[in-house]
Amino acid sequence: METGIKLIGLSTNPALSQKIADELHLPLTPITITRFADGEIYERIMDSIRGCDVFVISPIGGEVNDSFMEIMIAVDALRRASAKTINVVLPYYGYARQDRKAKSREPISAKIIASLLEMNGVARVLAVDLHADQLQGFFDIPVDHLYGAPLLTSYFYNRNILDNVVVVSPDHTGAGRSRTFAEVLKAPWGVVNDRVASENPANPDAIVGDVKGKNVIIVDDIIDSARRMITTAAAVKAAGALDVYAVGTHAVFSNKAEERLAADDNIKSVIVTDTLSVPADKQFSKLLTLSVAPLLAEAIKRIHNNQDIGPLLKSKNNPDVKL
Repeated sequence: METGIKLIGLSTNPALSQKIADELHLPLTPITITRFADGEIYERIMDSIRGCDVFVISPIGGEVNDSFMEIMIAVDALRRASAKTINVVLPYYGYARQDRKAKSREPISAKIIASLLEMNGVARVLAVDLHADQLQGFFDIPVDHLYGAPLLTSYFYNRNILDNVVVVSPDHTGAGRSRTFAEVLKAPWGVVNDRVASENPANPDAIVGDVKGKNVIIVDDIIDSARRMITTAAAVKAAGALDVYAVGTHAVFSNKAEERLAADDNIKSVIVTDTLSVPADKQFSKLLTLSVAPLLAEAIKRIHNNQDIGPLLKSKNNPDVKL
């Protein structure tokens, strides 16, 4: 058991918080979270945390604005209760897709989240698969950025799905992520032109790369509405792909995405992680969820003990690949 660590799990993904606590052989520090009739959130830490390194575990997901307010209120309570350090574990960074100004008069909302966390007294952020690596630059505090690729690629290693495989990005912005995934699997990779594919999946210009007669792994960081996954699956199938696997770190699953994925005959399996909770009514037979709890627990332990987290950024199956 690690000493001097306090873990606080909020309401957005309590199952993941409990798994992390179990990995560390620590209890979750009890916290009361209630809401007034008008929706105001009230929180109270029920044990002393004076002088402790506290890790608040919560994705900014689900009801995104409420989950972020829960984090901010918990951090304020911890600061006023004399925590030694306040560290926020963000398995999923909501608002991360608003990371740049692409049109006139747009906000950069991902920066707002970073600024508010810092202003509230957060000492460190631990995140998994940020939508863009550059988000780390929005912070002036340490950000430990972990990757889902070692865990997700292990699924294919463990099932020996390695031969005759090609990794495909659903658009050009995710090409780097897919290339790294492919390097871990020692496989070729390709990219789908999402604009062309959305108009006509059978168009030969929809795909850069060879997928004919191959098993295809479509890799993205977020599966939100799942429309892009389904379009990509249709394009690679039209180009002669065999089995198609849809892989995403963060299962946002909005607007009945789970129904579309379950009904799509082109996709054999959907592999995600538990950075976000997938409720029972969004589960379906093709869905497999891998847990990031061991990864986050080890990172928390190493951060607390001032140890290098570099080993956590490598695939055990192919450690020579730079993630």
